[in-house]
Amino acid sequence: MAKAIKKIKLQIPGGKATPAPPVGTVLGPAGVNIGDFVNKFNEQTRDQMGVIIPVEMTVYDDRTFTFVLKVSPMSRLILKALGVDKGSGKTPLSKVGNLSKEQVRQIAETKMPDLTAGSIEAAERMVEGTAKSMGVTVGK
Repeated sequence: MAKAIKKIKLQIPGGKATPAPPVGTVLGPAGVNIGDFVNKFNEQTRDQMGVIIPVEMTVYDDRTFTFVLKVSPMSRLILKALGVDKGSGKTPLSKVGNLSKEQVRQIAETKMPDLTAGSIEAAERMVEGTAKSMGVTVGK
């Protein structure tokens, strides 16, 4: 059994991984076959084209690897639900949009597998906190 020697975390657009930086510069020193990773990642994320996908990769001493795909970052899910490109640069002063309670619940349900929340209500509070820090109001 191969022994794990390194853990790598990346955020890559789905279906668009290339051997160029930042992927190549991170995986090259770890001894990973970059082309093999790029092909496998793009194959698994073809249906999520362009969406930022966090990847947790484990590299073994025999230069093999495994990776786990995570759900997009919460801030990206909020921006996608609002249809805007970025959050507010001046959070307490200017707001970029309003999330409904239904949208908050949908985002919480989507992100739930990656969260440490014990319930969907706790996950919703996490979404609301992230939204607030981005300059997004949450509807009642």
